[in-house]
Amino acid sequence: MSTLDLINNTILFVKQKLENAEGGHDWFHIERVYKNALLIADGEVCDLMVVKLGALLHDIADSKFHAGDETIGPKIAREFLSSNAVDEVTIQHVIKIIENISFKGGNTQKLFSSIELDIVQDADRLDAIGAIGIARTFNYGGFKNRTLYNPEIAPNLKMSKEEYKNNEAPTINHFYEKLLLLKDKMNTKTGKQIAQERHLFMEKFLSQFYAEWEGVK
Repeated sequence: MSTLDLINNTILFVKQKLENAEGGHDWFHIERVYKNALLIADGEVCDLMVVKLGALLHDIADSKFHAGDETIGPKIAREFLSSNAVDEVTIQHVIKIIENISFKGGNTQKLFSSIELDIVQDADRLDAIGAIGIARTFNYGGFKNRTLYNPEIAPNLKMSKEEYKNNEAPTINHFYEKLLLLKDKMNTKTGKQIAQERHLFMEKFLSQFYAEWEGVK
């Protein structure tokens, strides 16, 4: 199978699997991460095939929509890649990306490292910040029927992995518990540059949000 055929097959597979996904974790999220990954990879020495497959399959079964089960995504990805005759080394690398890409509260020890993971992780994190990151955050908050903001509920910056997964705090808290932390967690030069601009946009949004909340000019 040619490289082009494999990527096209993967795109069709992901579109089908995520047809009814929540709006912030649907095919369009995958497509944006894929584009981000290609942009970042252009400035790095890497295995581009692993980057492409990792970006396309990284959210094939997000654990937050499967009762917290983190094994489903890697299993689905392995079955798909094996059925398309992808070599075992590539499969293992893509699986490691899927298993290690998630933020998980920021208190989880990193057990695997590669430039390909760095690229896909940066690409995914870029889609969590800036204008689209804001839109996705409130979309998910609405999906979970969370309040927009409650001044009496402070953000929790020291959550364990389990606390982070089960967190039901107001949507605005998520900016402090994750989004505003991502700028300093980027791996690549390109990722850091883009994140800086998107971070500033979020800070401006929050300033406007609080001004409107308090009814001030």
